[in-house]
Amino acid sequence: MAKKPKSALATPTDLQSNSAMSVADALNGILADSFALYFKTKNFHWHVSGPHFRDYHLLMDDQAAQILATTDVIAERVRKTGNTTLRSVGDIARRQSIKDNDADFVSAQDMLKELRDDNLALVAKLREAKEIVDAAKDNATSGILDEWTDQAEERAWFLFETARNA
Repeated sequence: MAKKPKSALATPTDLQSNSAMSVADALNGILADSFALYFKTKNFHWHVSGPHFRDYHLLMDDQAAQILATTDVIAERVRKTGNTTLRSVGDIARRQSIKDNDADFVSAQDMLKELRDDNLALVAKLREAKEIVDAAKDNATSGILDEWTDQAEERAWFLFETARNA
């Protein structure tokens, strides 16, 4: 029987195979949601209107940039565990849990609330992933998840406070 050839993408890791796959699955879900949240935030940034336009426009742009900045780090963590990451927009769509918003018009107030709720949903996924990576003894990913959780909580807080005054 012929031996299966080693993958050209095989990355050495000390994580057990099943654990590494669980970590990768959790991170790929977070990555898909991060891209979905990034694009929704940019969508709302482009389409926000009303008396607080400038403030909301800048807030959403800052938040979108922060979300996008995490995506490369997330994908590289997946690769460091010896796995592969997302490959296409279709792959993102299959894995994302954050819903798109394709409405022709969304009020600024509703944009803020929807983004707040989406960031809180991302926090919940980050906490779930934290349990998975801690069980796998993936200390590096565990530490980074703490930072991403803090960032998403801060975004949700800013959106909550901003929506209260809208």
